[in-house]
Order: sequence, then structure tokens, then C-alpha cells
Amino acid sequence: MIDILRRLLAPDTDRLPEPDARLAMAALLVRIARTDGLYSAEEVERIDRVLAQRHGLGPFEAARLRTDAEVLEQEAPDTVRFTRAIKLVVPLQDRSLLMTALWSVALADGLRDAEEDRLMRLVANLLGLTDVESAQARQQAERESDLP
Repeated sequence: MIDILRRLLAPDTDRLPEPDARLAMAALLVRIARTDGLYSAEEVERIDRVLAQRHGLGPFEAARLRTDAEVLEQEAPDTVRFTRAIKLVVPLQDRSLLMTALWSVALADGLRDAEEDRLMRLVANLLGLTDVESAQARQQAERESDLP
């Protein structure tokens, strides 16, 4: 865990190898879910589903990745530094997909919290995405959540 944090925060960070990039993005999903002070079962299930779909994982592998991400999220620096580090190592297209996944998790508990909204605006900006791109990601997440 310390190794990935060191690489994320190094001044000359290159693209993270896939397992570490996957873990860093999963940790950001966890951070969004925990923002409102309630880490609900719906959010945990949504994170697991997002991880399984995005990375082709089975349910146990997705749950293991989320559990590792929960540990990383607790050890990770403030959201600004953490998200900026992710931006440096994750290509733009993947950041757009990550934003959709983040909205999916933020909306999973059925509540729109002002603190979550504020953090989502900040994260979008730090990932180099516009408000319009974030809104499109939110709309995509809402459409996906309506699917059976």
C-alpha cells in the first residue's frame, strides 16, 4: 500500500501499472461513497458492481479490490493531492469513465448530499474534466442505474 502511495505522489510519476491504477481509481470511488459520512450497503454493492464491470472481475475479486481500496483510501492524502496524482497517471478517456463510475456511486444511496456534490465538482475539476463533462457523466450514471 505504501508503495502505491509513494508512486502516486512522486513528482515524476509515470503511468501506474494496471493493478495500481485500478486500485487508485477504486480508492477514489470509496472516498466519494464515504463523503457524506454514510458508507451504505448500496454504495458498497455499487462499487463492487462498477469494479466487476469495468475490470472484468468476478464478485469475489471485485470485493477484494474494494477492500484493498478501502485501506488505501484511509491512508491516501487529501482529496486534492490524491485526485491530482490520479490525473497524472490515468488517460483522459479513462478519467471520463471514472467520473461516470464516481457519479454512479454517489447516487447509489438515493440521496444527493451537498458535500458529495461539492466533492464531485472538485474531483471533476482536478481530473481535468469540465462541468459539462461531469454533468454528462452524471446523466450516464443515472441511465445505467435505471437498467435492470
